[in-house]
Amino acid sequence: MERFTVSIDEQLMSAFDAFIVRKGYGNRSEAVRDLIRDRLNAERSSKPPTGDCVACLSYVYDHDERRLASRLVDAQHRHHQLSRATMHVHLDHHDCMEVTILEGPTVAVTEFAESVLAEKGVRHGRLDIVQLSATGERHRHDAHDRPHVHRSPAT
Repeated sequence: MERFTVSIDEQLMSAFDAFIVRKGYGNRSEAVRDLIRDRLNAERSSKPPTGDCVACLSYVYDHDERRLASRLVDAQHRHHQLSRATMHVHLDHHDCMEVTILEGPTVAVTEFAESVLAEKGVRHGRLDIVQLSATGERHRHDAHDRPHVHRSPAT
């Protein structure tokens, strides 16, 4: 673990300490690490997508919208190679929330998510992408019937 020193004026430090309390951080170091990770991820996200990722696509939609639920299921079936799992929650008599975990080429994941979020009747959508490292180790476990690659999130 590396250490570094940062000079911050009192007003900014006071605001940062209040942020730490609001967010429930145990110490300043954890908060700084998360802020750095968020900024690095935002910078990666601002560049054209490359490589593979894991992602969380979440959205709320009106299940009464004409054939929307069917169109959403059809879209997931057409992109089954990207979808790892989906959770569906009924919020009220008209609204549902779905959370889908996606994995694959960042370009394909992004295009799929944008197509879902553009459907009429879908609202409050968000895609959170975690880039994966470019390399991984090949593994074979007794519990798996075929070799596969383990890859870590990019730092």
